[in-house]
Amino acid sequence: MRIQDLVLQAWRETSRHNEIGPSLHAVASTLTTVAPVSRLDVVRLDREHGHAAHVATGPAGSPTGLISQAPDNLKRLIAWAEKNGVGWAAGDPNEIPRPLSPLAETLGMSPGWAGGLLHGDSIGLLLASSLDGKPFGPRHASLLSAVQEPIAVSLATDHRWHELVALREAAEADKRSLLRRLGRTDLTDLVVGEATGLAQVMRRVDLVSGSDAPVLLLGETGTGKEVIARTIHQRSDRHSGPFIRVNCGAIPPELVDSQLFGHEKGAFTGASEQRKGWFERADQGTLFLDEIGELPPDAQVRFLRVLQDSIIERVGGGDPLRVDVRVIAATHRDLAAMAQSGGFREDLWYRIAVFPILLPPLRDRVGDIPELAHHFAQRAATRFGLTPVAPTQSDLEVLAGYRWPGNIRELGAVIDRAAILGEGRTLEISAALGFSPLTSEANASSTASLQSGKPATLDDAMRRHIEVALRSTQGKIEGHDGAAAILDINPHTLRARMRKLGIRWAEFRR
Repeated sequence: MRIQDLVLQAWRETSRHNEIGPSLHAVASTLTTVAPVSRLDVVRLDREHGHAAHVATGPAGSPTGLISQAPDNLKRLIAWAEKNGVGWAAGDPNEIPRPLSPLAETLGMSPGWAGGLLHGDSIGLLLASSLDGKPFGPRHASLLSAVQEPIAVSLATDHRWHELVALREAAEADKRSLLRRLGRTDLTDLVVGEATGLAQVMRRVDLVSGSDAPVLLLGETGTGKEVIARTIHQRSDRHSGPFIRVNCGAIPPELVDSQLFGHEKGAFTGASEQRKGWFERADQGTLFLDEIGELPPDAQVRFLRVLQDSIIERVGGGDPLRVDVRVIAATHRDLAAMAQSGGFREDLWYRIAVFPILLPPLRDRVGDIPELAHHFAQRAATRFGLTPVAPTQSDLEVLAGYRWPGNIRELGAVIDRAAILGEGRTLEISAALGFSPLTSEANASSTASLQSGKPATLDDAMRRHIEVALRSTQGKIEGHDGAAAILDINPHTLRARMRKLGIRWAEFRR
């Protein structure tokens, strides 16, 4: 076989595989037909981490892995590899260069030829053993030298490939960990109630998703404004671009410009490097500005310019930068009233309120509570590693009777708490809402009083509370299962309060 044909075949094999094992196997198999080669070995030398690794053997495979080498010898091996790019052939099989001797002993071989594998920052060694320990002739050494370069490239490719695999596995592990913490199975936002309580909202989402018009999401805290913003982004032509969420109320006033528009190195004390702002980071995507009513007046002026001209300037920079960003803003405040009173720029209000969407509070979409409760129960089970438990009809009735001032966010927190209290056996909805099943009757009575517009007196509320506890214990006061233990009060104190409130314990005895 001509050297040119061998090199061509070696390049063809190395270009077909990401890993060096199959490539070396094919090259070694060909070499055994044209030279007295019994075995080829490839060793990677890692200068950064200070170790050597046996990465491939051919034509017959054998175990590979890290090779124990003294630090000084590893340095000598690296220096030797860098100086022997054209290969070395032994005139005598027993004449092995000093750096290679301990390596060959570890590998259990006696190389008759060796050469360095250099490509970019990748360093390695190619070792060849001859049949019956005979020395290689000049032509055989030339054939081995000819395959050094393609195998060096294959070694570098193999290293990059395994680094990418490790990074991908780490990213997948991070993703699984994130999903587990979020209690979700994927990163796509689920819009519960899309066809029911949020039907009107979703119709407006579909109308505006196909355009780049600014959107203003209005609604109470916890109504799901971020979920709707992400849905608009996912259904738009920008879905492959970034989605950046910024809570304007959480940025200190002195850092607003730097956070939104970025800064140049040295622009202010502590600016040790150039930093891209949120607008630049959201280029070609969507920037979701939550609580936009909290933006300081000066930042509102610069924000208005971005909306008008799509141009920003970093703090400390003089060159304008053009950005292509779709803006979705959200607030729970009355921006229209703020604009009229001067608390928010009127011209900015008109710019961001091109397409307003009002999200209803949970109390106005009670029909969605069962589906939401089931969704949050499944999420809680995944997040906390519990057995999934579905809410019962009784649980749903309790949830439907609550006013939910914190809206969907509060519902999610209550279900999480109920799942933890239930330990994977039940959902302790009543306890999670702040009262136990034993006191639900008293709470129901108090709720009825509040809804009638006339709250119960403190003595009346306490009397009903004690009566419920006595009824549940059949009048028993003391003991671990008595009313005093349930109410977490000293039995003597309980009796004193009962006398004051006119409660006769004998009426509850059975």
